[in-house]
Amino acid sequence: MNSKKISRRRFLGGTAAAAALTVVPRYVLGGTGNTPPSEKLNIAGIGIGGMGKNNVKKCATENIVALCDVDFAYAEKVFDIYPDAKRYSDYNEMLDKQKDIDAVIIATPDHTHAVIAMAAMKLGKHVYVQKPLTRTVYEARMLTEAARKYNVATQMGNQGHSGEGVRIICEWIWDGAIGEVREVHAWTNRPIWPQGVDIERPTDNPPKPETLDWDKWIGPAPYREYNPVYHPFKWRGWWDFGCGALGDMACHIIDAIFWSLKLRYPSYVEACASTYHNGKELPHESFPRASIVRYHFPARECMPEVDLNWYDGGLMPPRPKELEEGRMMGENGNGVLFVGDKGKLLCGNYGRSPQIIPYVRMKEYQKRLPAQTIERIPDGEGGHEQDWIRACKGGKPADSNFDYSGPLTETVVMGNLAVRNPQKKLEWDGENMKVTNDEEANKFVKPEYREGWSL
Repeated sequence: MNSKKISRRRFLGGTAAAAALTVVPRYVLGGTGNTPPSEKLNIAGIGIGGMGKNNVKKCATENIVALCDVDFAYAEKVFDIYPDAKRYSDYNEMLDKQKDIDAVIIATPDHTHAVIAMAAMKLGKHVYVQKPLTRTVYEARMLTEAARKYNVATQMGNQGHSGEGVRIICEWIWDGAIGEVREVHAWTNRPIWPQGVDIERPTDNPPKPETLDWDKWIGPAPYREYNPVYHPFKWRGWWDFGCGALGDMACHIIDAIFWSLKLRYPSYVEACASTYHNGKELPHESFPRASIVRYHFPARECMPEVDLNWYDGGLMPPRPKELEEGRMMGENGNGVLFVGDKGKLLCGNYGRSPQIIPYVRMKEYQKRLPAQTIERIPDGEGGHEQDWIRACKGGKPADSNFDYSGPLTETVVMGNLAVRNPQKKLEWDGENMKVTNDEEANKFVKPEYREGWSL
């Protein structure tokens, strides 16, 4: 056919047909890892009775195709919300049987985060893991490396990282608003669960609920007989299963510090803790009721050495003289205080409500605020989870992906090495994940798993 005689209608029809042939159906690409932005992900939730319920809800813009929990009674209300989702008590069975899963939300107790996330990533599933990413340093490093190896989209559930406050703090610190920072304090009123003097290893043997698969709940941890002092929620206070107040809250509270001060590995850490009661030292089975952890970080990227001081159990740093009478220090028992050589900056949890103190300094700085240099995450319903969903569909990496949240978690949980060994200065080789001056402390960097479990 003479090309000069092709009509416009026939030309458009031909190009449309050609275009249609270039759109490769999703099933041809293999599904997992190749979800176009216009298609919905098939998401599974593991550990849905607690915080997982909220995470799944914020991902309900997608297809919730499977739900897994070792305690069907605890998870029943969530099962009922998604009647079309298949139900499992064993995550391995779910991952093996249900091939249509693209992405997995993991909100189980801390001690099972790593094994479940690793199993999902090895199958090419994108993963969202609640904070803290893992219970130990070694597990955090392994998940960080696995995310790169399997090229999956990841996110840790420290939702404040997607907020406005942490971005403002970074921009102000990098602008020199309070000068060079060599000292910073972070605190929480947690624990709000039993630990320390509040609990003892149980000696009774109550009946296990029929709806609970206890062996799977225990997972890789040392086996303990079922007792309600562990499940639900109270597991946070036990070394076997949780990370105490530091692990629970520092991934939120220290986040703004870690990001704005461009931290990586501390050079040493030390702690003091409430390890005595009625004149007797408490056994190393649960976390102390309160502790102070002191990290020291070396100079990095044109920033000076800095000391990070962590307080929990209601302990706090001295009230700064710059804070006006009657003004709250932090927010609802949580907060951060940056001490610079030209001023101080105070904020609440998640980096909320940042302010230079005294307020007169804040008013002066507001006249010359720096331009926004960090991209903002849309703050609609489930902003943090939706950031991960966009990454799963081929967008830019989620903001708290494992390349960021892995090292953050390492720093947080290695502080527990000092809590476990109070009154000792532990020299830390971050690259090699090793305490260089105390071999006993290294036993908790990579504790052994129960027989039959591995990463």
